[in-house]
Amino acid sequence: MASLRPWRLLSLYISAIAVVLRFIATILRRASSAPSHLLRCPIIVTLIDHCLSLYFLSLGLSPTTVELDGDTTVHFWASAHRRFSRPDLVLVHGFGGNSRLQFLLLAGPLSRSFNLYVPDLLFFGKSHTLLHDRSERFQARCVVEGLKRLGVGRYTVFGISYGGYVAYRMAEMWPEMVERVAIASCGIGCTENQKTEHLGNLGRNVTEIFLPENPENLRRLINLTIYKFDPFRWAPDFFLQRLIDAMCKHYKKERLELLEHLLAQKADPDIPIPTQETMLIWGDKDNVFPPLLAFQLQRRFGPKAKLEILKDTGHASNIDSPDRLNDLIKSFALGCPNS
Repeated sequence: MASLRPWRLLSLYISAIAVVLRFIATILRRASSAPSHLLRCPIIVTLIDHCLSLYFLSLGLSPTTVELDGDTTVHFWASAHRRFSRPDLVLVHGFGGNSRLQFLLLAGPLSRSFNLYVPDLLFFGKSHTLLHDRSERFQARCVVEGLKRLGVGRYTVFGISYGGYVAYRMAEMWPEMVERVAIASCGIGCTENQKTEHLGNLGRNVTEIFLPENPENLRRLINLTIYKFDPFRWAPDFFLQRLIDAMCKHYKKERLELLEHLLAQKADPDIPIPTQETMLIWGDKDNVFPPLLAFQLQRRFGPKAKLEILKDTGHASNIDSPDRLNDLIKSFALGCPNS
């Protein structure tokens, strides 16, 4: 319960500020001389962005941009002072935001035990490419090449949701670099029938949910992925629309292409089995990738794969159960028995 308090406080704080801004906006609308750009300025979004950056800096992480070539740039939050007594840990985010937002509740505890490397995947945050490859393999290649440029050798990689696809490909394609792989709430290994059935159960176009353009679809996404509470419960629609406009104004077309590529792939239940130790982490209330897929994937991966089911946890285990998730990642990456 303690881990939920920061999110609830942040939710109430944002909502209170949003109400004040709505009042101010109402006054401005009545003033004929009010510049229209003031009504559209995403002040709160900018403030949140700066606060997230300051928090990551306070953890000893620094923003680092790696130019892979003339076409591709990958941005990392990386340990500023690498300690060779600590193992290296890579955190790969999902589709619901950039690295800082998704690992807000994980980066602090994990930074005390590991050298952290937290990339923004292509078209999230400050990572981008001029190339047209939208596959998870290309995402994995860019992350691995970026880590090589940063001098990172062997490491454990954790990926959640879409990041789980990328983490799996990193482990498959570079077993000499990935020592262990942990995957949370990911759809790899499902059958074509399972994929079709589950997409139908979502009730509407998947791209409308995972790339929301209005408050209704954003609230639907939150309700679909978070089980324990709604961080936007008290936020008015006008604020959510400003949030959507600010967060999705960059690379909207490219993110849609990433999602369409993922959906268009033929499901493959006979995917290659990782040679590394593997941990699968799932919420028992996951409505995006049901727990059935976790047990199925564990059987496919065999005895080297451990499965942890988190009670009363939805798809976003990084928000619903961050303390337990941190403990699992830490014990797995350090090679310790699960607590």
